[in-house]
Amino acid sequence: MSHHIEEAAPAELLAPAGSAEALHAAVAGGADAVYLGLDAFNARRNADNFTLDTLADACDYAHLRGVRVYVTLNTAILPSEIDRALECARQAYRAGADAFIVQDIGLAAELSRTLPQARLHISTQMNTHNAAGIEAAAKLGARRVTLARELSLAEVAHLSSAASDLGMEVEAFAHGALCVCYSGQCFMSSMIGGRSANRGLCAQACRLPYELRNRAQRKELPSPGDHLLSPQDLCAIDLVPELVEAGVASLKIEGRMKSADYVFAVTSAYRAVLDRVLATRGMSRLSAGVISRSPVSPQAENQPVSATADERRALEEAFSRGFTTAYLTGQRGNDIMSYGRPNNRGVFVGRVAYARDGVAAIAAEEELHEGDVLEFWTNKGHFAHTLGPIEVDKNGSVRAAPQRAVGKGDRVFRVRNAAAGFADDPLSPRVLVAGSVKLRRGEPLRMEFSLADSGDSARVVGSAEGDVVEAARTKAVEEQDVRAHIDRLGQTPFELASLDVDLDEGVGIGFSQLHRIRAEALDDLAARLLAPYRDRALPRVQERARRAPAERRGCAIAAWATNPACARAAKRAGADVVYVPALNYKRGEAVIAGQRTGTAEQAGYPKQCVTALPVVDHDLVPGTREELLGFDPWRYVKPGKPVLAENLGAVVRALELGAAVEAGPHLPVTNRLSLETMADLGVERVWLSPELTLGQVADLAENAPVALGLTIMGAQELMVCEHCLLMSQGPCNERCGECTRRKSPHYLKDRKDYEFPVVTDALGRSHVYNGVVLDVVPAVPDLIAAGVSALMVDATLMNVEETHAAVSRAVRARDVAQRDGNALAKTPGTTSGHLYRGVS
Repeated sequence: MSHHIEEAAPAELLAPAGSAEALHAAVAGGADAVYLGLDAFNARRNADNFTLDTLADACDYAHLRGVRVYVTLNTAILPSEIDRALECARQAYRAGADAFIVQDIGLAAELSRTLPQARLHISTQMNTHNAAGIEAAAKLGARRVTLARELSLAEVAHLSSAASDLGMEVEAFAHGALCVCYSGQCFMSSMIGGRSANRGLCAQACRLPYELRNRAQRKELPSPGDHLLSPQDLCAIDLVPELVEAGVASLKIEGRMKSADYVFAVTSAYRAVLDRVLATRGMSRLSAGVISRSPVSPQAENQPVSATADERRALEEAFSRGFTTAYLTGQRGNDIMSYGRPNNRGVFVGRVAYARDGVAAIAAEEELHEGDVLEFWTNKGHFAHTLGPIEVDKNGSVRAAPQRAVGKGDRVFRVRNAAAGFADDPLSPRVLVAGSVKLRRGEPLRMEFSLADSGDSARVVGSAEGDVVEAARTKAVEEQDVRAHIDRLGQTPFELASLDVDLDEGVGIGFSQLHRIRAEALDDLAARLLAPYRDRALPRVQERARRAPAERRGCAIAAWATNPACARAAKRAGADVVYVPALNYKRGEAVIAGQRTGTAEQAGYPKQCVTALPVVDHDLVPGTREELLGFDPWRYVKPGKPVLAENLGAVVRALELGAAVEAGPHLPVTNRLSLETMADLGVERVWLSPELTLGQVADLAENAPVALGLTIMGAQELMVCEHCLLMSQGPCNERCGECTRRKSPHYLKDRKDYEFPVVTDALGRSHVYNGVVLDVVPAVPDLIAAGVSALMVDATLMNVEETHAAVSRAVRARDVAQRDGNALAKTPGTTSGHLYRGVS
């Protein structure tokens, strides 16, 4: 098999590379591929990312060792950035990138059109969790989809099969941090601090302490800890056989913000287990991306594979908030959460035997090393301490001098094992080569090298020739001398595995010539191995045909209502259209001001309401909430009828069913290419992302090919969580239709006393809302002038009176703006969101 591999091998191991050192650690640990970011357009902008200049070196390093490089362009792209993002991708491809991991719909579609030779992978940020999402990714030209983390093994197998039918593959997270919110749907960081998780600057607001409260009681509810939004870390090392069986093409390790130590430890552990799984299937890994196949006995095929105790411990010592298999095994309750602490737990190593005169003796159950980072847990909290030179007392306890007081019996955890640290060597791991040298009298000295593990077919050979070999004038050269001088590869990335020496008797050679020809032959080998990746030709970009601007027909006032009473109030107040979530259509599922209640259902919804499909819509696969609770939102979608879709899969499926589709703000659409892609698909209106500024909205509205809408008042959804946040109060039978907790409005209270309303829907998924209500009504004249043709009032957290007042105000603001260009004043105590301050 060729060293140059465009297609991923079965069960690829994909590791993070947040820095050059982490890249080396990933390759040394056995990764088949790495993913890394540049200094812009990637979801980990605080990592020690690569530049276009250093990317070329990184690609050379990886490709020489048979490892693929995927570049992350997985953020929302703002209007002024789209051309730069495209050029960044083109130059990254020239530098050697094998694939791009993309969130933005427009960027994905344009890369497929203008750079078809580069593989397009859809980021988990695009929220792909059903077969419709796989089909939508195929329409964008994707070869791979990184699945949402909130899927069971059965769903992963289902989506892997769907992808395979379309000539695609799926990637699934196997290890690392879990977000409590569906990826790509979190606005909490940006709304609180202006640092957008969808732009690569997540402030990790989910790892802060919160209190869950019932609004009627206004006191903290019982919980196992304060970190109510902090999940444990995913660890699927014992599920590797099941993931491979499910058809996952790539097992992904999270951690571009983690250390090289972490990357090496985790990659090594998963490499070992994956290799054992491959062996039971008659496969073996010759080098990264190269799989050989051999017959396998029935006994070996049926032999269970799991991690060893040492491998599990290595993972715990690398980093752990506590481990969970979470959604992969159908868990979504308190067992997946790390309520007690949001950071690394480490592993227990012993207790304090005694403490006096500033010295603590640790009765260690594990060998400790100089440089270990320990954490002492005292009755006044916990703190970290780095061990100095090891001193042991007469009882065998390790002496330490912690900077704070500790007491006898205090627990000690190790959060970094110095002995397991990664020692970086930019030349390692060395590339094994097989060499041959000919020293025949009367012929030029010739040396050849090829990869030691390459087969005879398509073997890449590097060669060089020197001077004609002559008879020795003094002492003839001996074979052991030739071998010794050719094997001096210390400052090269190569290691000699074998050497065939064809040596005539009595010939002489200068050893400096052996060194020079060896260097030239190895340089030639490296150049030939890297030739497919270097100085790639870029196709000429044909100008994209611009669609005609959408016809402007005034400005409609819309309302988002989660119950019939508020929907009717909105219509009475003058709303032109009312959107009703499919989750709230079923009788008994009306929610008013965050509270599930039947009183709002005494009359039905008014006619001509538009169904809003859920942000999250799992397929009816056994074990999903949809299947367990018999929920199918698609029964509300009819040919020719309008519908609002909140993920790309739903957009594509609704269009195929013949509906008149509007795209909701959760997609998100943030640049002209995304707008044009929506128009190409057949979308009639796009509700813009809440992370856009007024100027950016105006940029998009100018000659927009689809009608545009924007939310101007009401609740701002910050998170959509598969985990129900109301579970922290205690045991839950997950019968959401009978849940009494849902009948009371709840909220999370943070350290600054802000209150974030929590609403759990009919499927047990929690939605977190901003503690400050949105009001951009003063901007209505500017929005209308820019070309926004629909303005939304979100009444999710309003009662009937509040809904009527808010919609009436929106109608008045529109009418005043259209009549004389004036604006209404802003309501005190509200926020303008990002309309004037933007996001980082």
